[in-house]
Amino acid sequence: MAAYEFVALDGQGREQRGTLEADSSRQIRQQLRDRGWAPLKVDPAADTRRSSGRSVSLRPRLRRRLSALDLAMITRHLETLIGSGLPIEEALNAAAQQADKPRVRSILLAVRARVLEGHSLAAALGEFPHAFDDLYRATVAAGEHAGHLEQVLSNLADYTERRQESGQNVQMALLYPVILVVISLLIVAGLLAYVVPEIVSVYRDTDQALPLLTRSLIVLSDFLVSWGLPLLLLLVAIAFGCRQLLKQPGPRLRFHRFLLHAPLARSIVRGANASQFANTLAILSASGVPLVEAMRIAGQVVDNRVMRERIDRATRRVAEGTSLRAALDEVGYFPPLMLHMVASGEASGSLDAMLARVARHLERDLQRLVTVILELFKPLMLLVMGGLVLLIVLAILLPILNLNQLIA
Repeated sequence: MAAYEFVALDGQGREQRGTLEADSSRQIRQQLRDRGWAPLKVDPAADTRRSSGRSVSLRPRLRRRLSALDLAMITRHLETLIGSGLPIEEALNAAAQQADKPRVRSILLAVRARVLEGHSLAAALGEFPHAFDDLYRATVAAGEHAGHLEQVLSNLADYTERRQESGQNVQMALLYPVILVVISLLIVAGLLAYVVPEIVSVYRDTDQALPLLTRSLIVLSDFLVSWGLPLLLLLVAIAFGCRQLLKQPGPRLRFHRFLLHAPLARSIVRGANASQFANTLAILSASGVPLVEAMRIAGQVVDNRVMRERIDRATRRVAEGTSLRAALDEVGYFPPLMLHMVASGEASGSLDAMLARVARHLERDLQRLVTVILELFKPLMLLVMGGLVLLIVLAILLPILNLNQLIA
């Protein structure tokens, strides 16, 4: 039995979308007619459709990544249902019925259809590589192989929930500074473009020599009024061009190398990537994935391309027989604490626990660093904003003060 996505018109002529299971699209159409609906479109709810031994891309909507929240909810549901003794296919069906989003429901039903065909859960998840990444699939495969899928799913659920919570905390922390910057720029631009020209226009008809600050403000205001829109479009074009340029391997590699050595950014970039690597390696190793394979997958999770290349070399060194601590030391960007704890874990045989501990430590350090930077940024931005407004007010008031002095 396979899953199919449908589009139909109900009795009131409204468009209805959803997912149903049947042996063929003809049965789906019959089910819709039995409801009194007119079927418009029925397609297999799968990420790929096989034809002549090849996989052909089907619908881009199903190939988009799942959010961390959706993935965490799916994993937690599966862990609870499988832990209660339900077979995998029934757990997938129950999780699909609990899903609020049609796309998530379609993915789960398509995975269930592959499981019913005799595939393992990890192989069925492989039909959706954009939704379930290498880390997720490798961990599930290790859990199935070792016979403790429930515990592996519990670890995965904890990991995805921590990742979702961490991302949400960063977004909330960045929200206030971003709003503050945008409002500040709008206020300054509004003062220069609309308020200043009206006020200083009275000075243009006088023979009074204006102060340098006032003349500069008038020039800047005139420039902004005349060229404000083209300047904004130019900035947008530059930003778009930089984004496209960073998609190229060479410029992106140089930019990532710069971030690893920039005075302020390097602490954040190194800490974030080290935390991602340690966290991923810990969960894979604890799930029974071989160390070399776990390092390969964990390296793909790292965002920085320079660190990813160094980790690839370290993975090859471990495969040749080098200790994990020595191989990670050659990367050059991991903190000494992480290297010491990895060495301790190797010596005591508790590498999984040490990796999990160092991952939590790095996450806390990174969160504290980001919090301190943002807390310092808020008053700094207020001072800059206040300074700009003060300069504008002084530029407006100085001619009046000079005129009063001449009259006196």
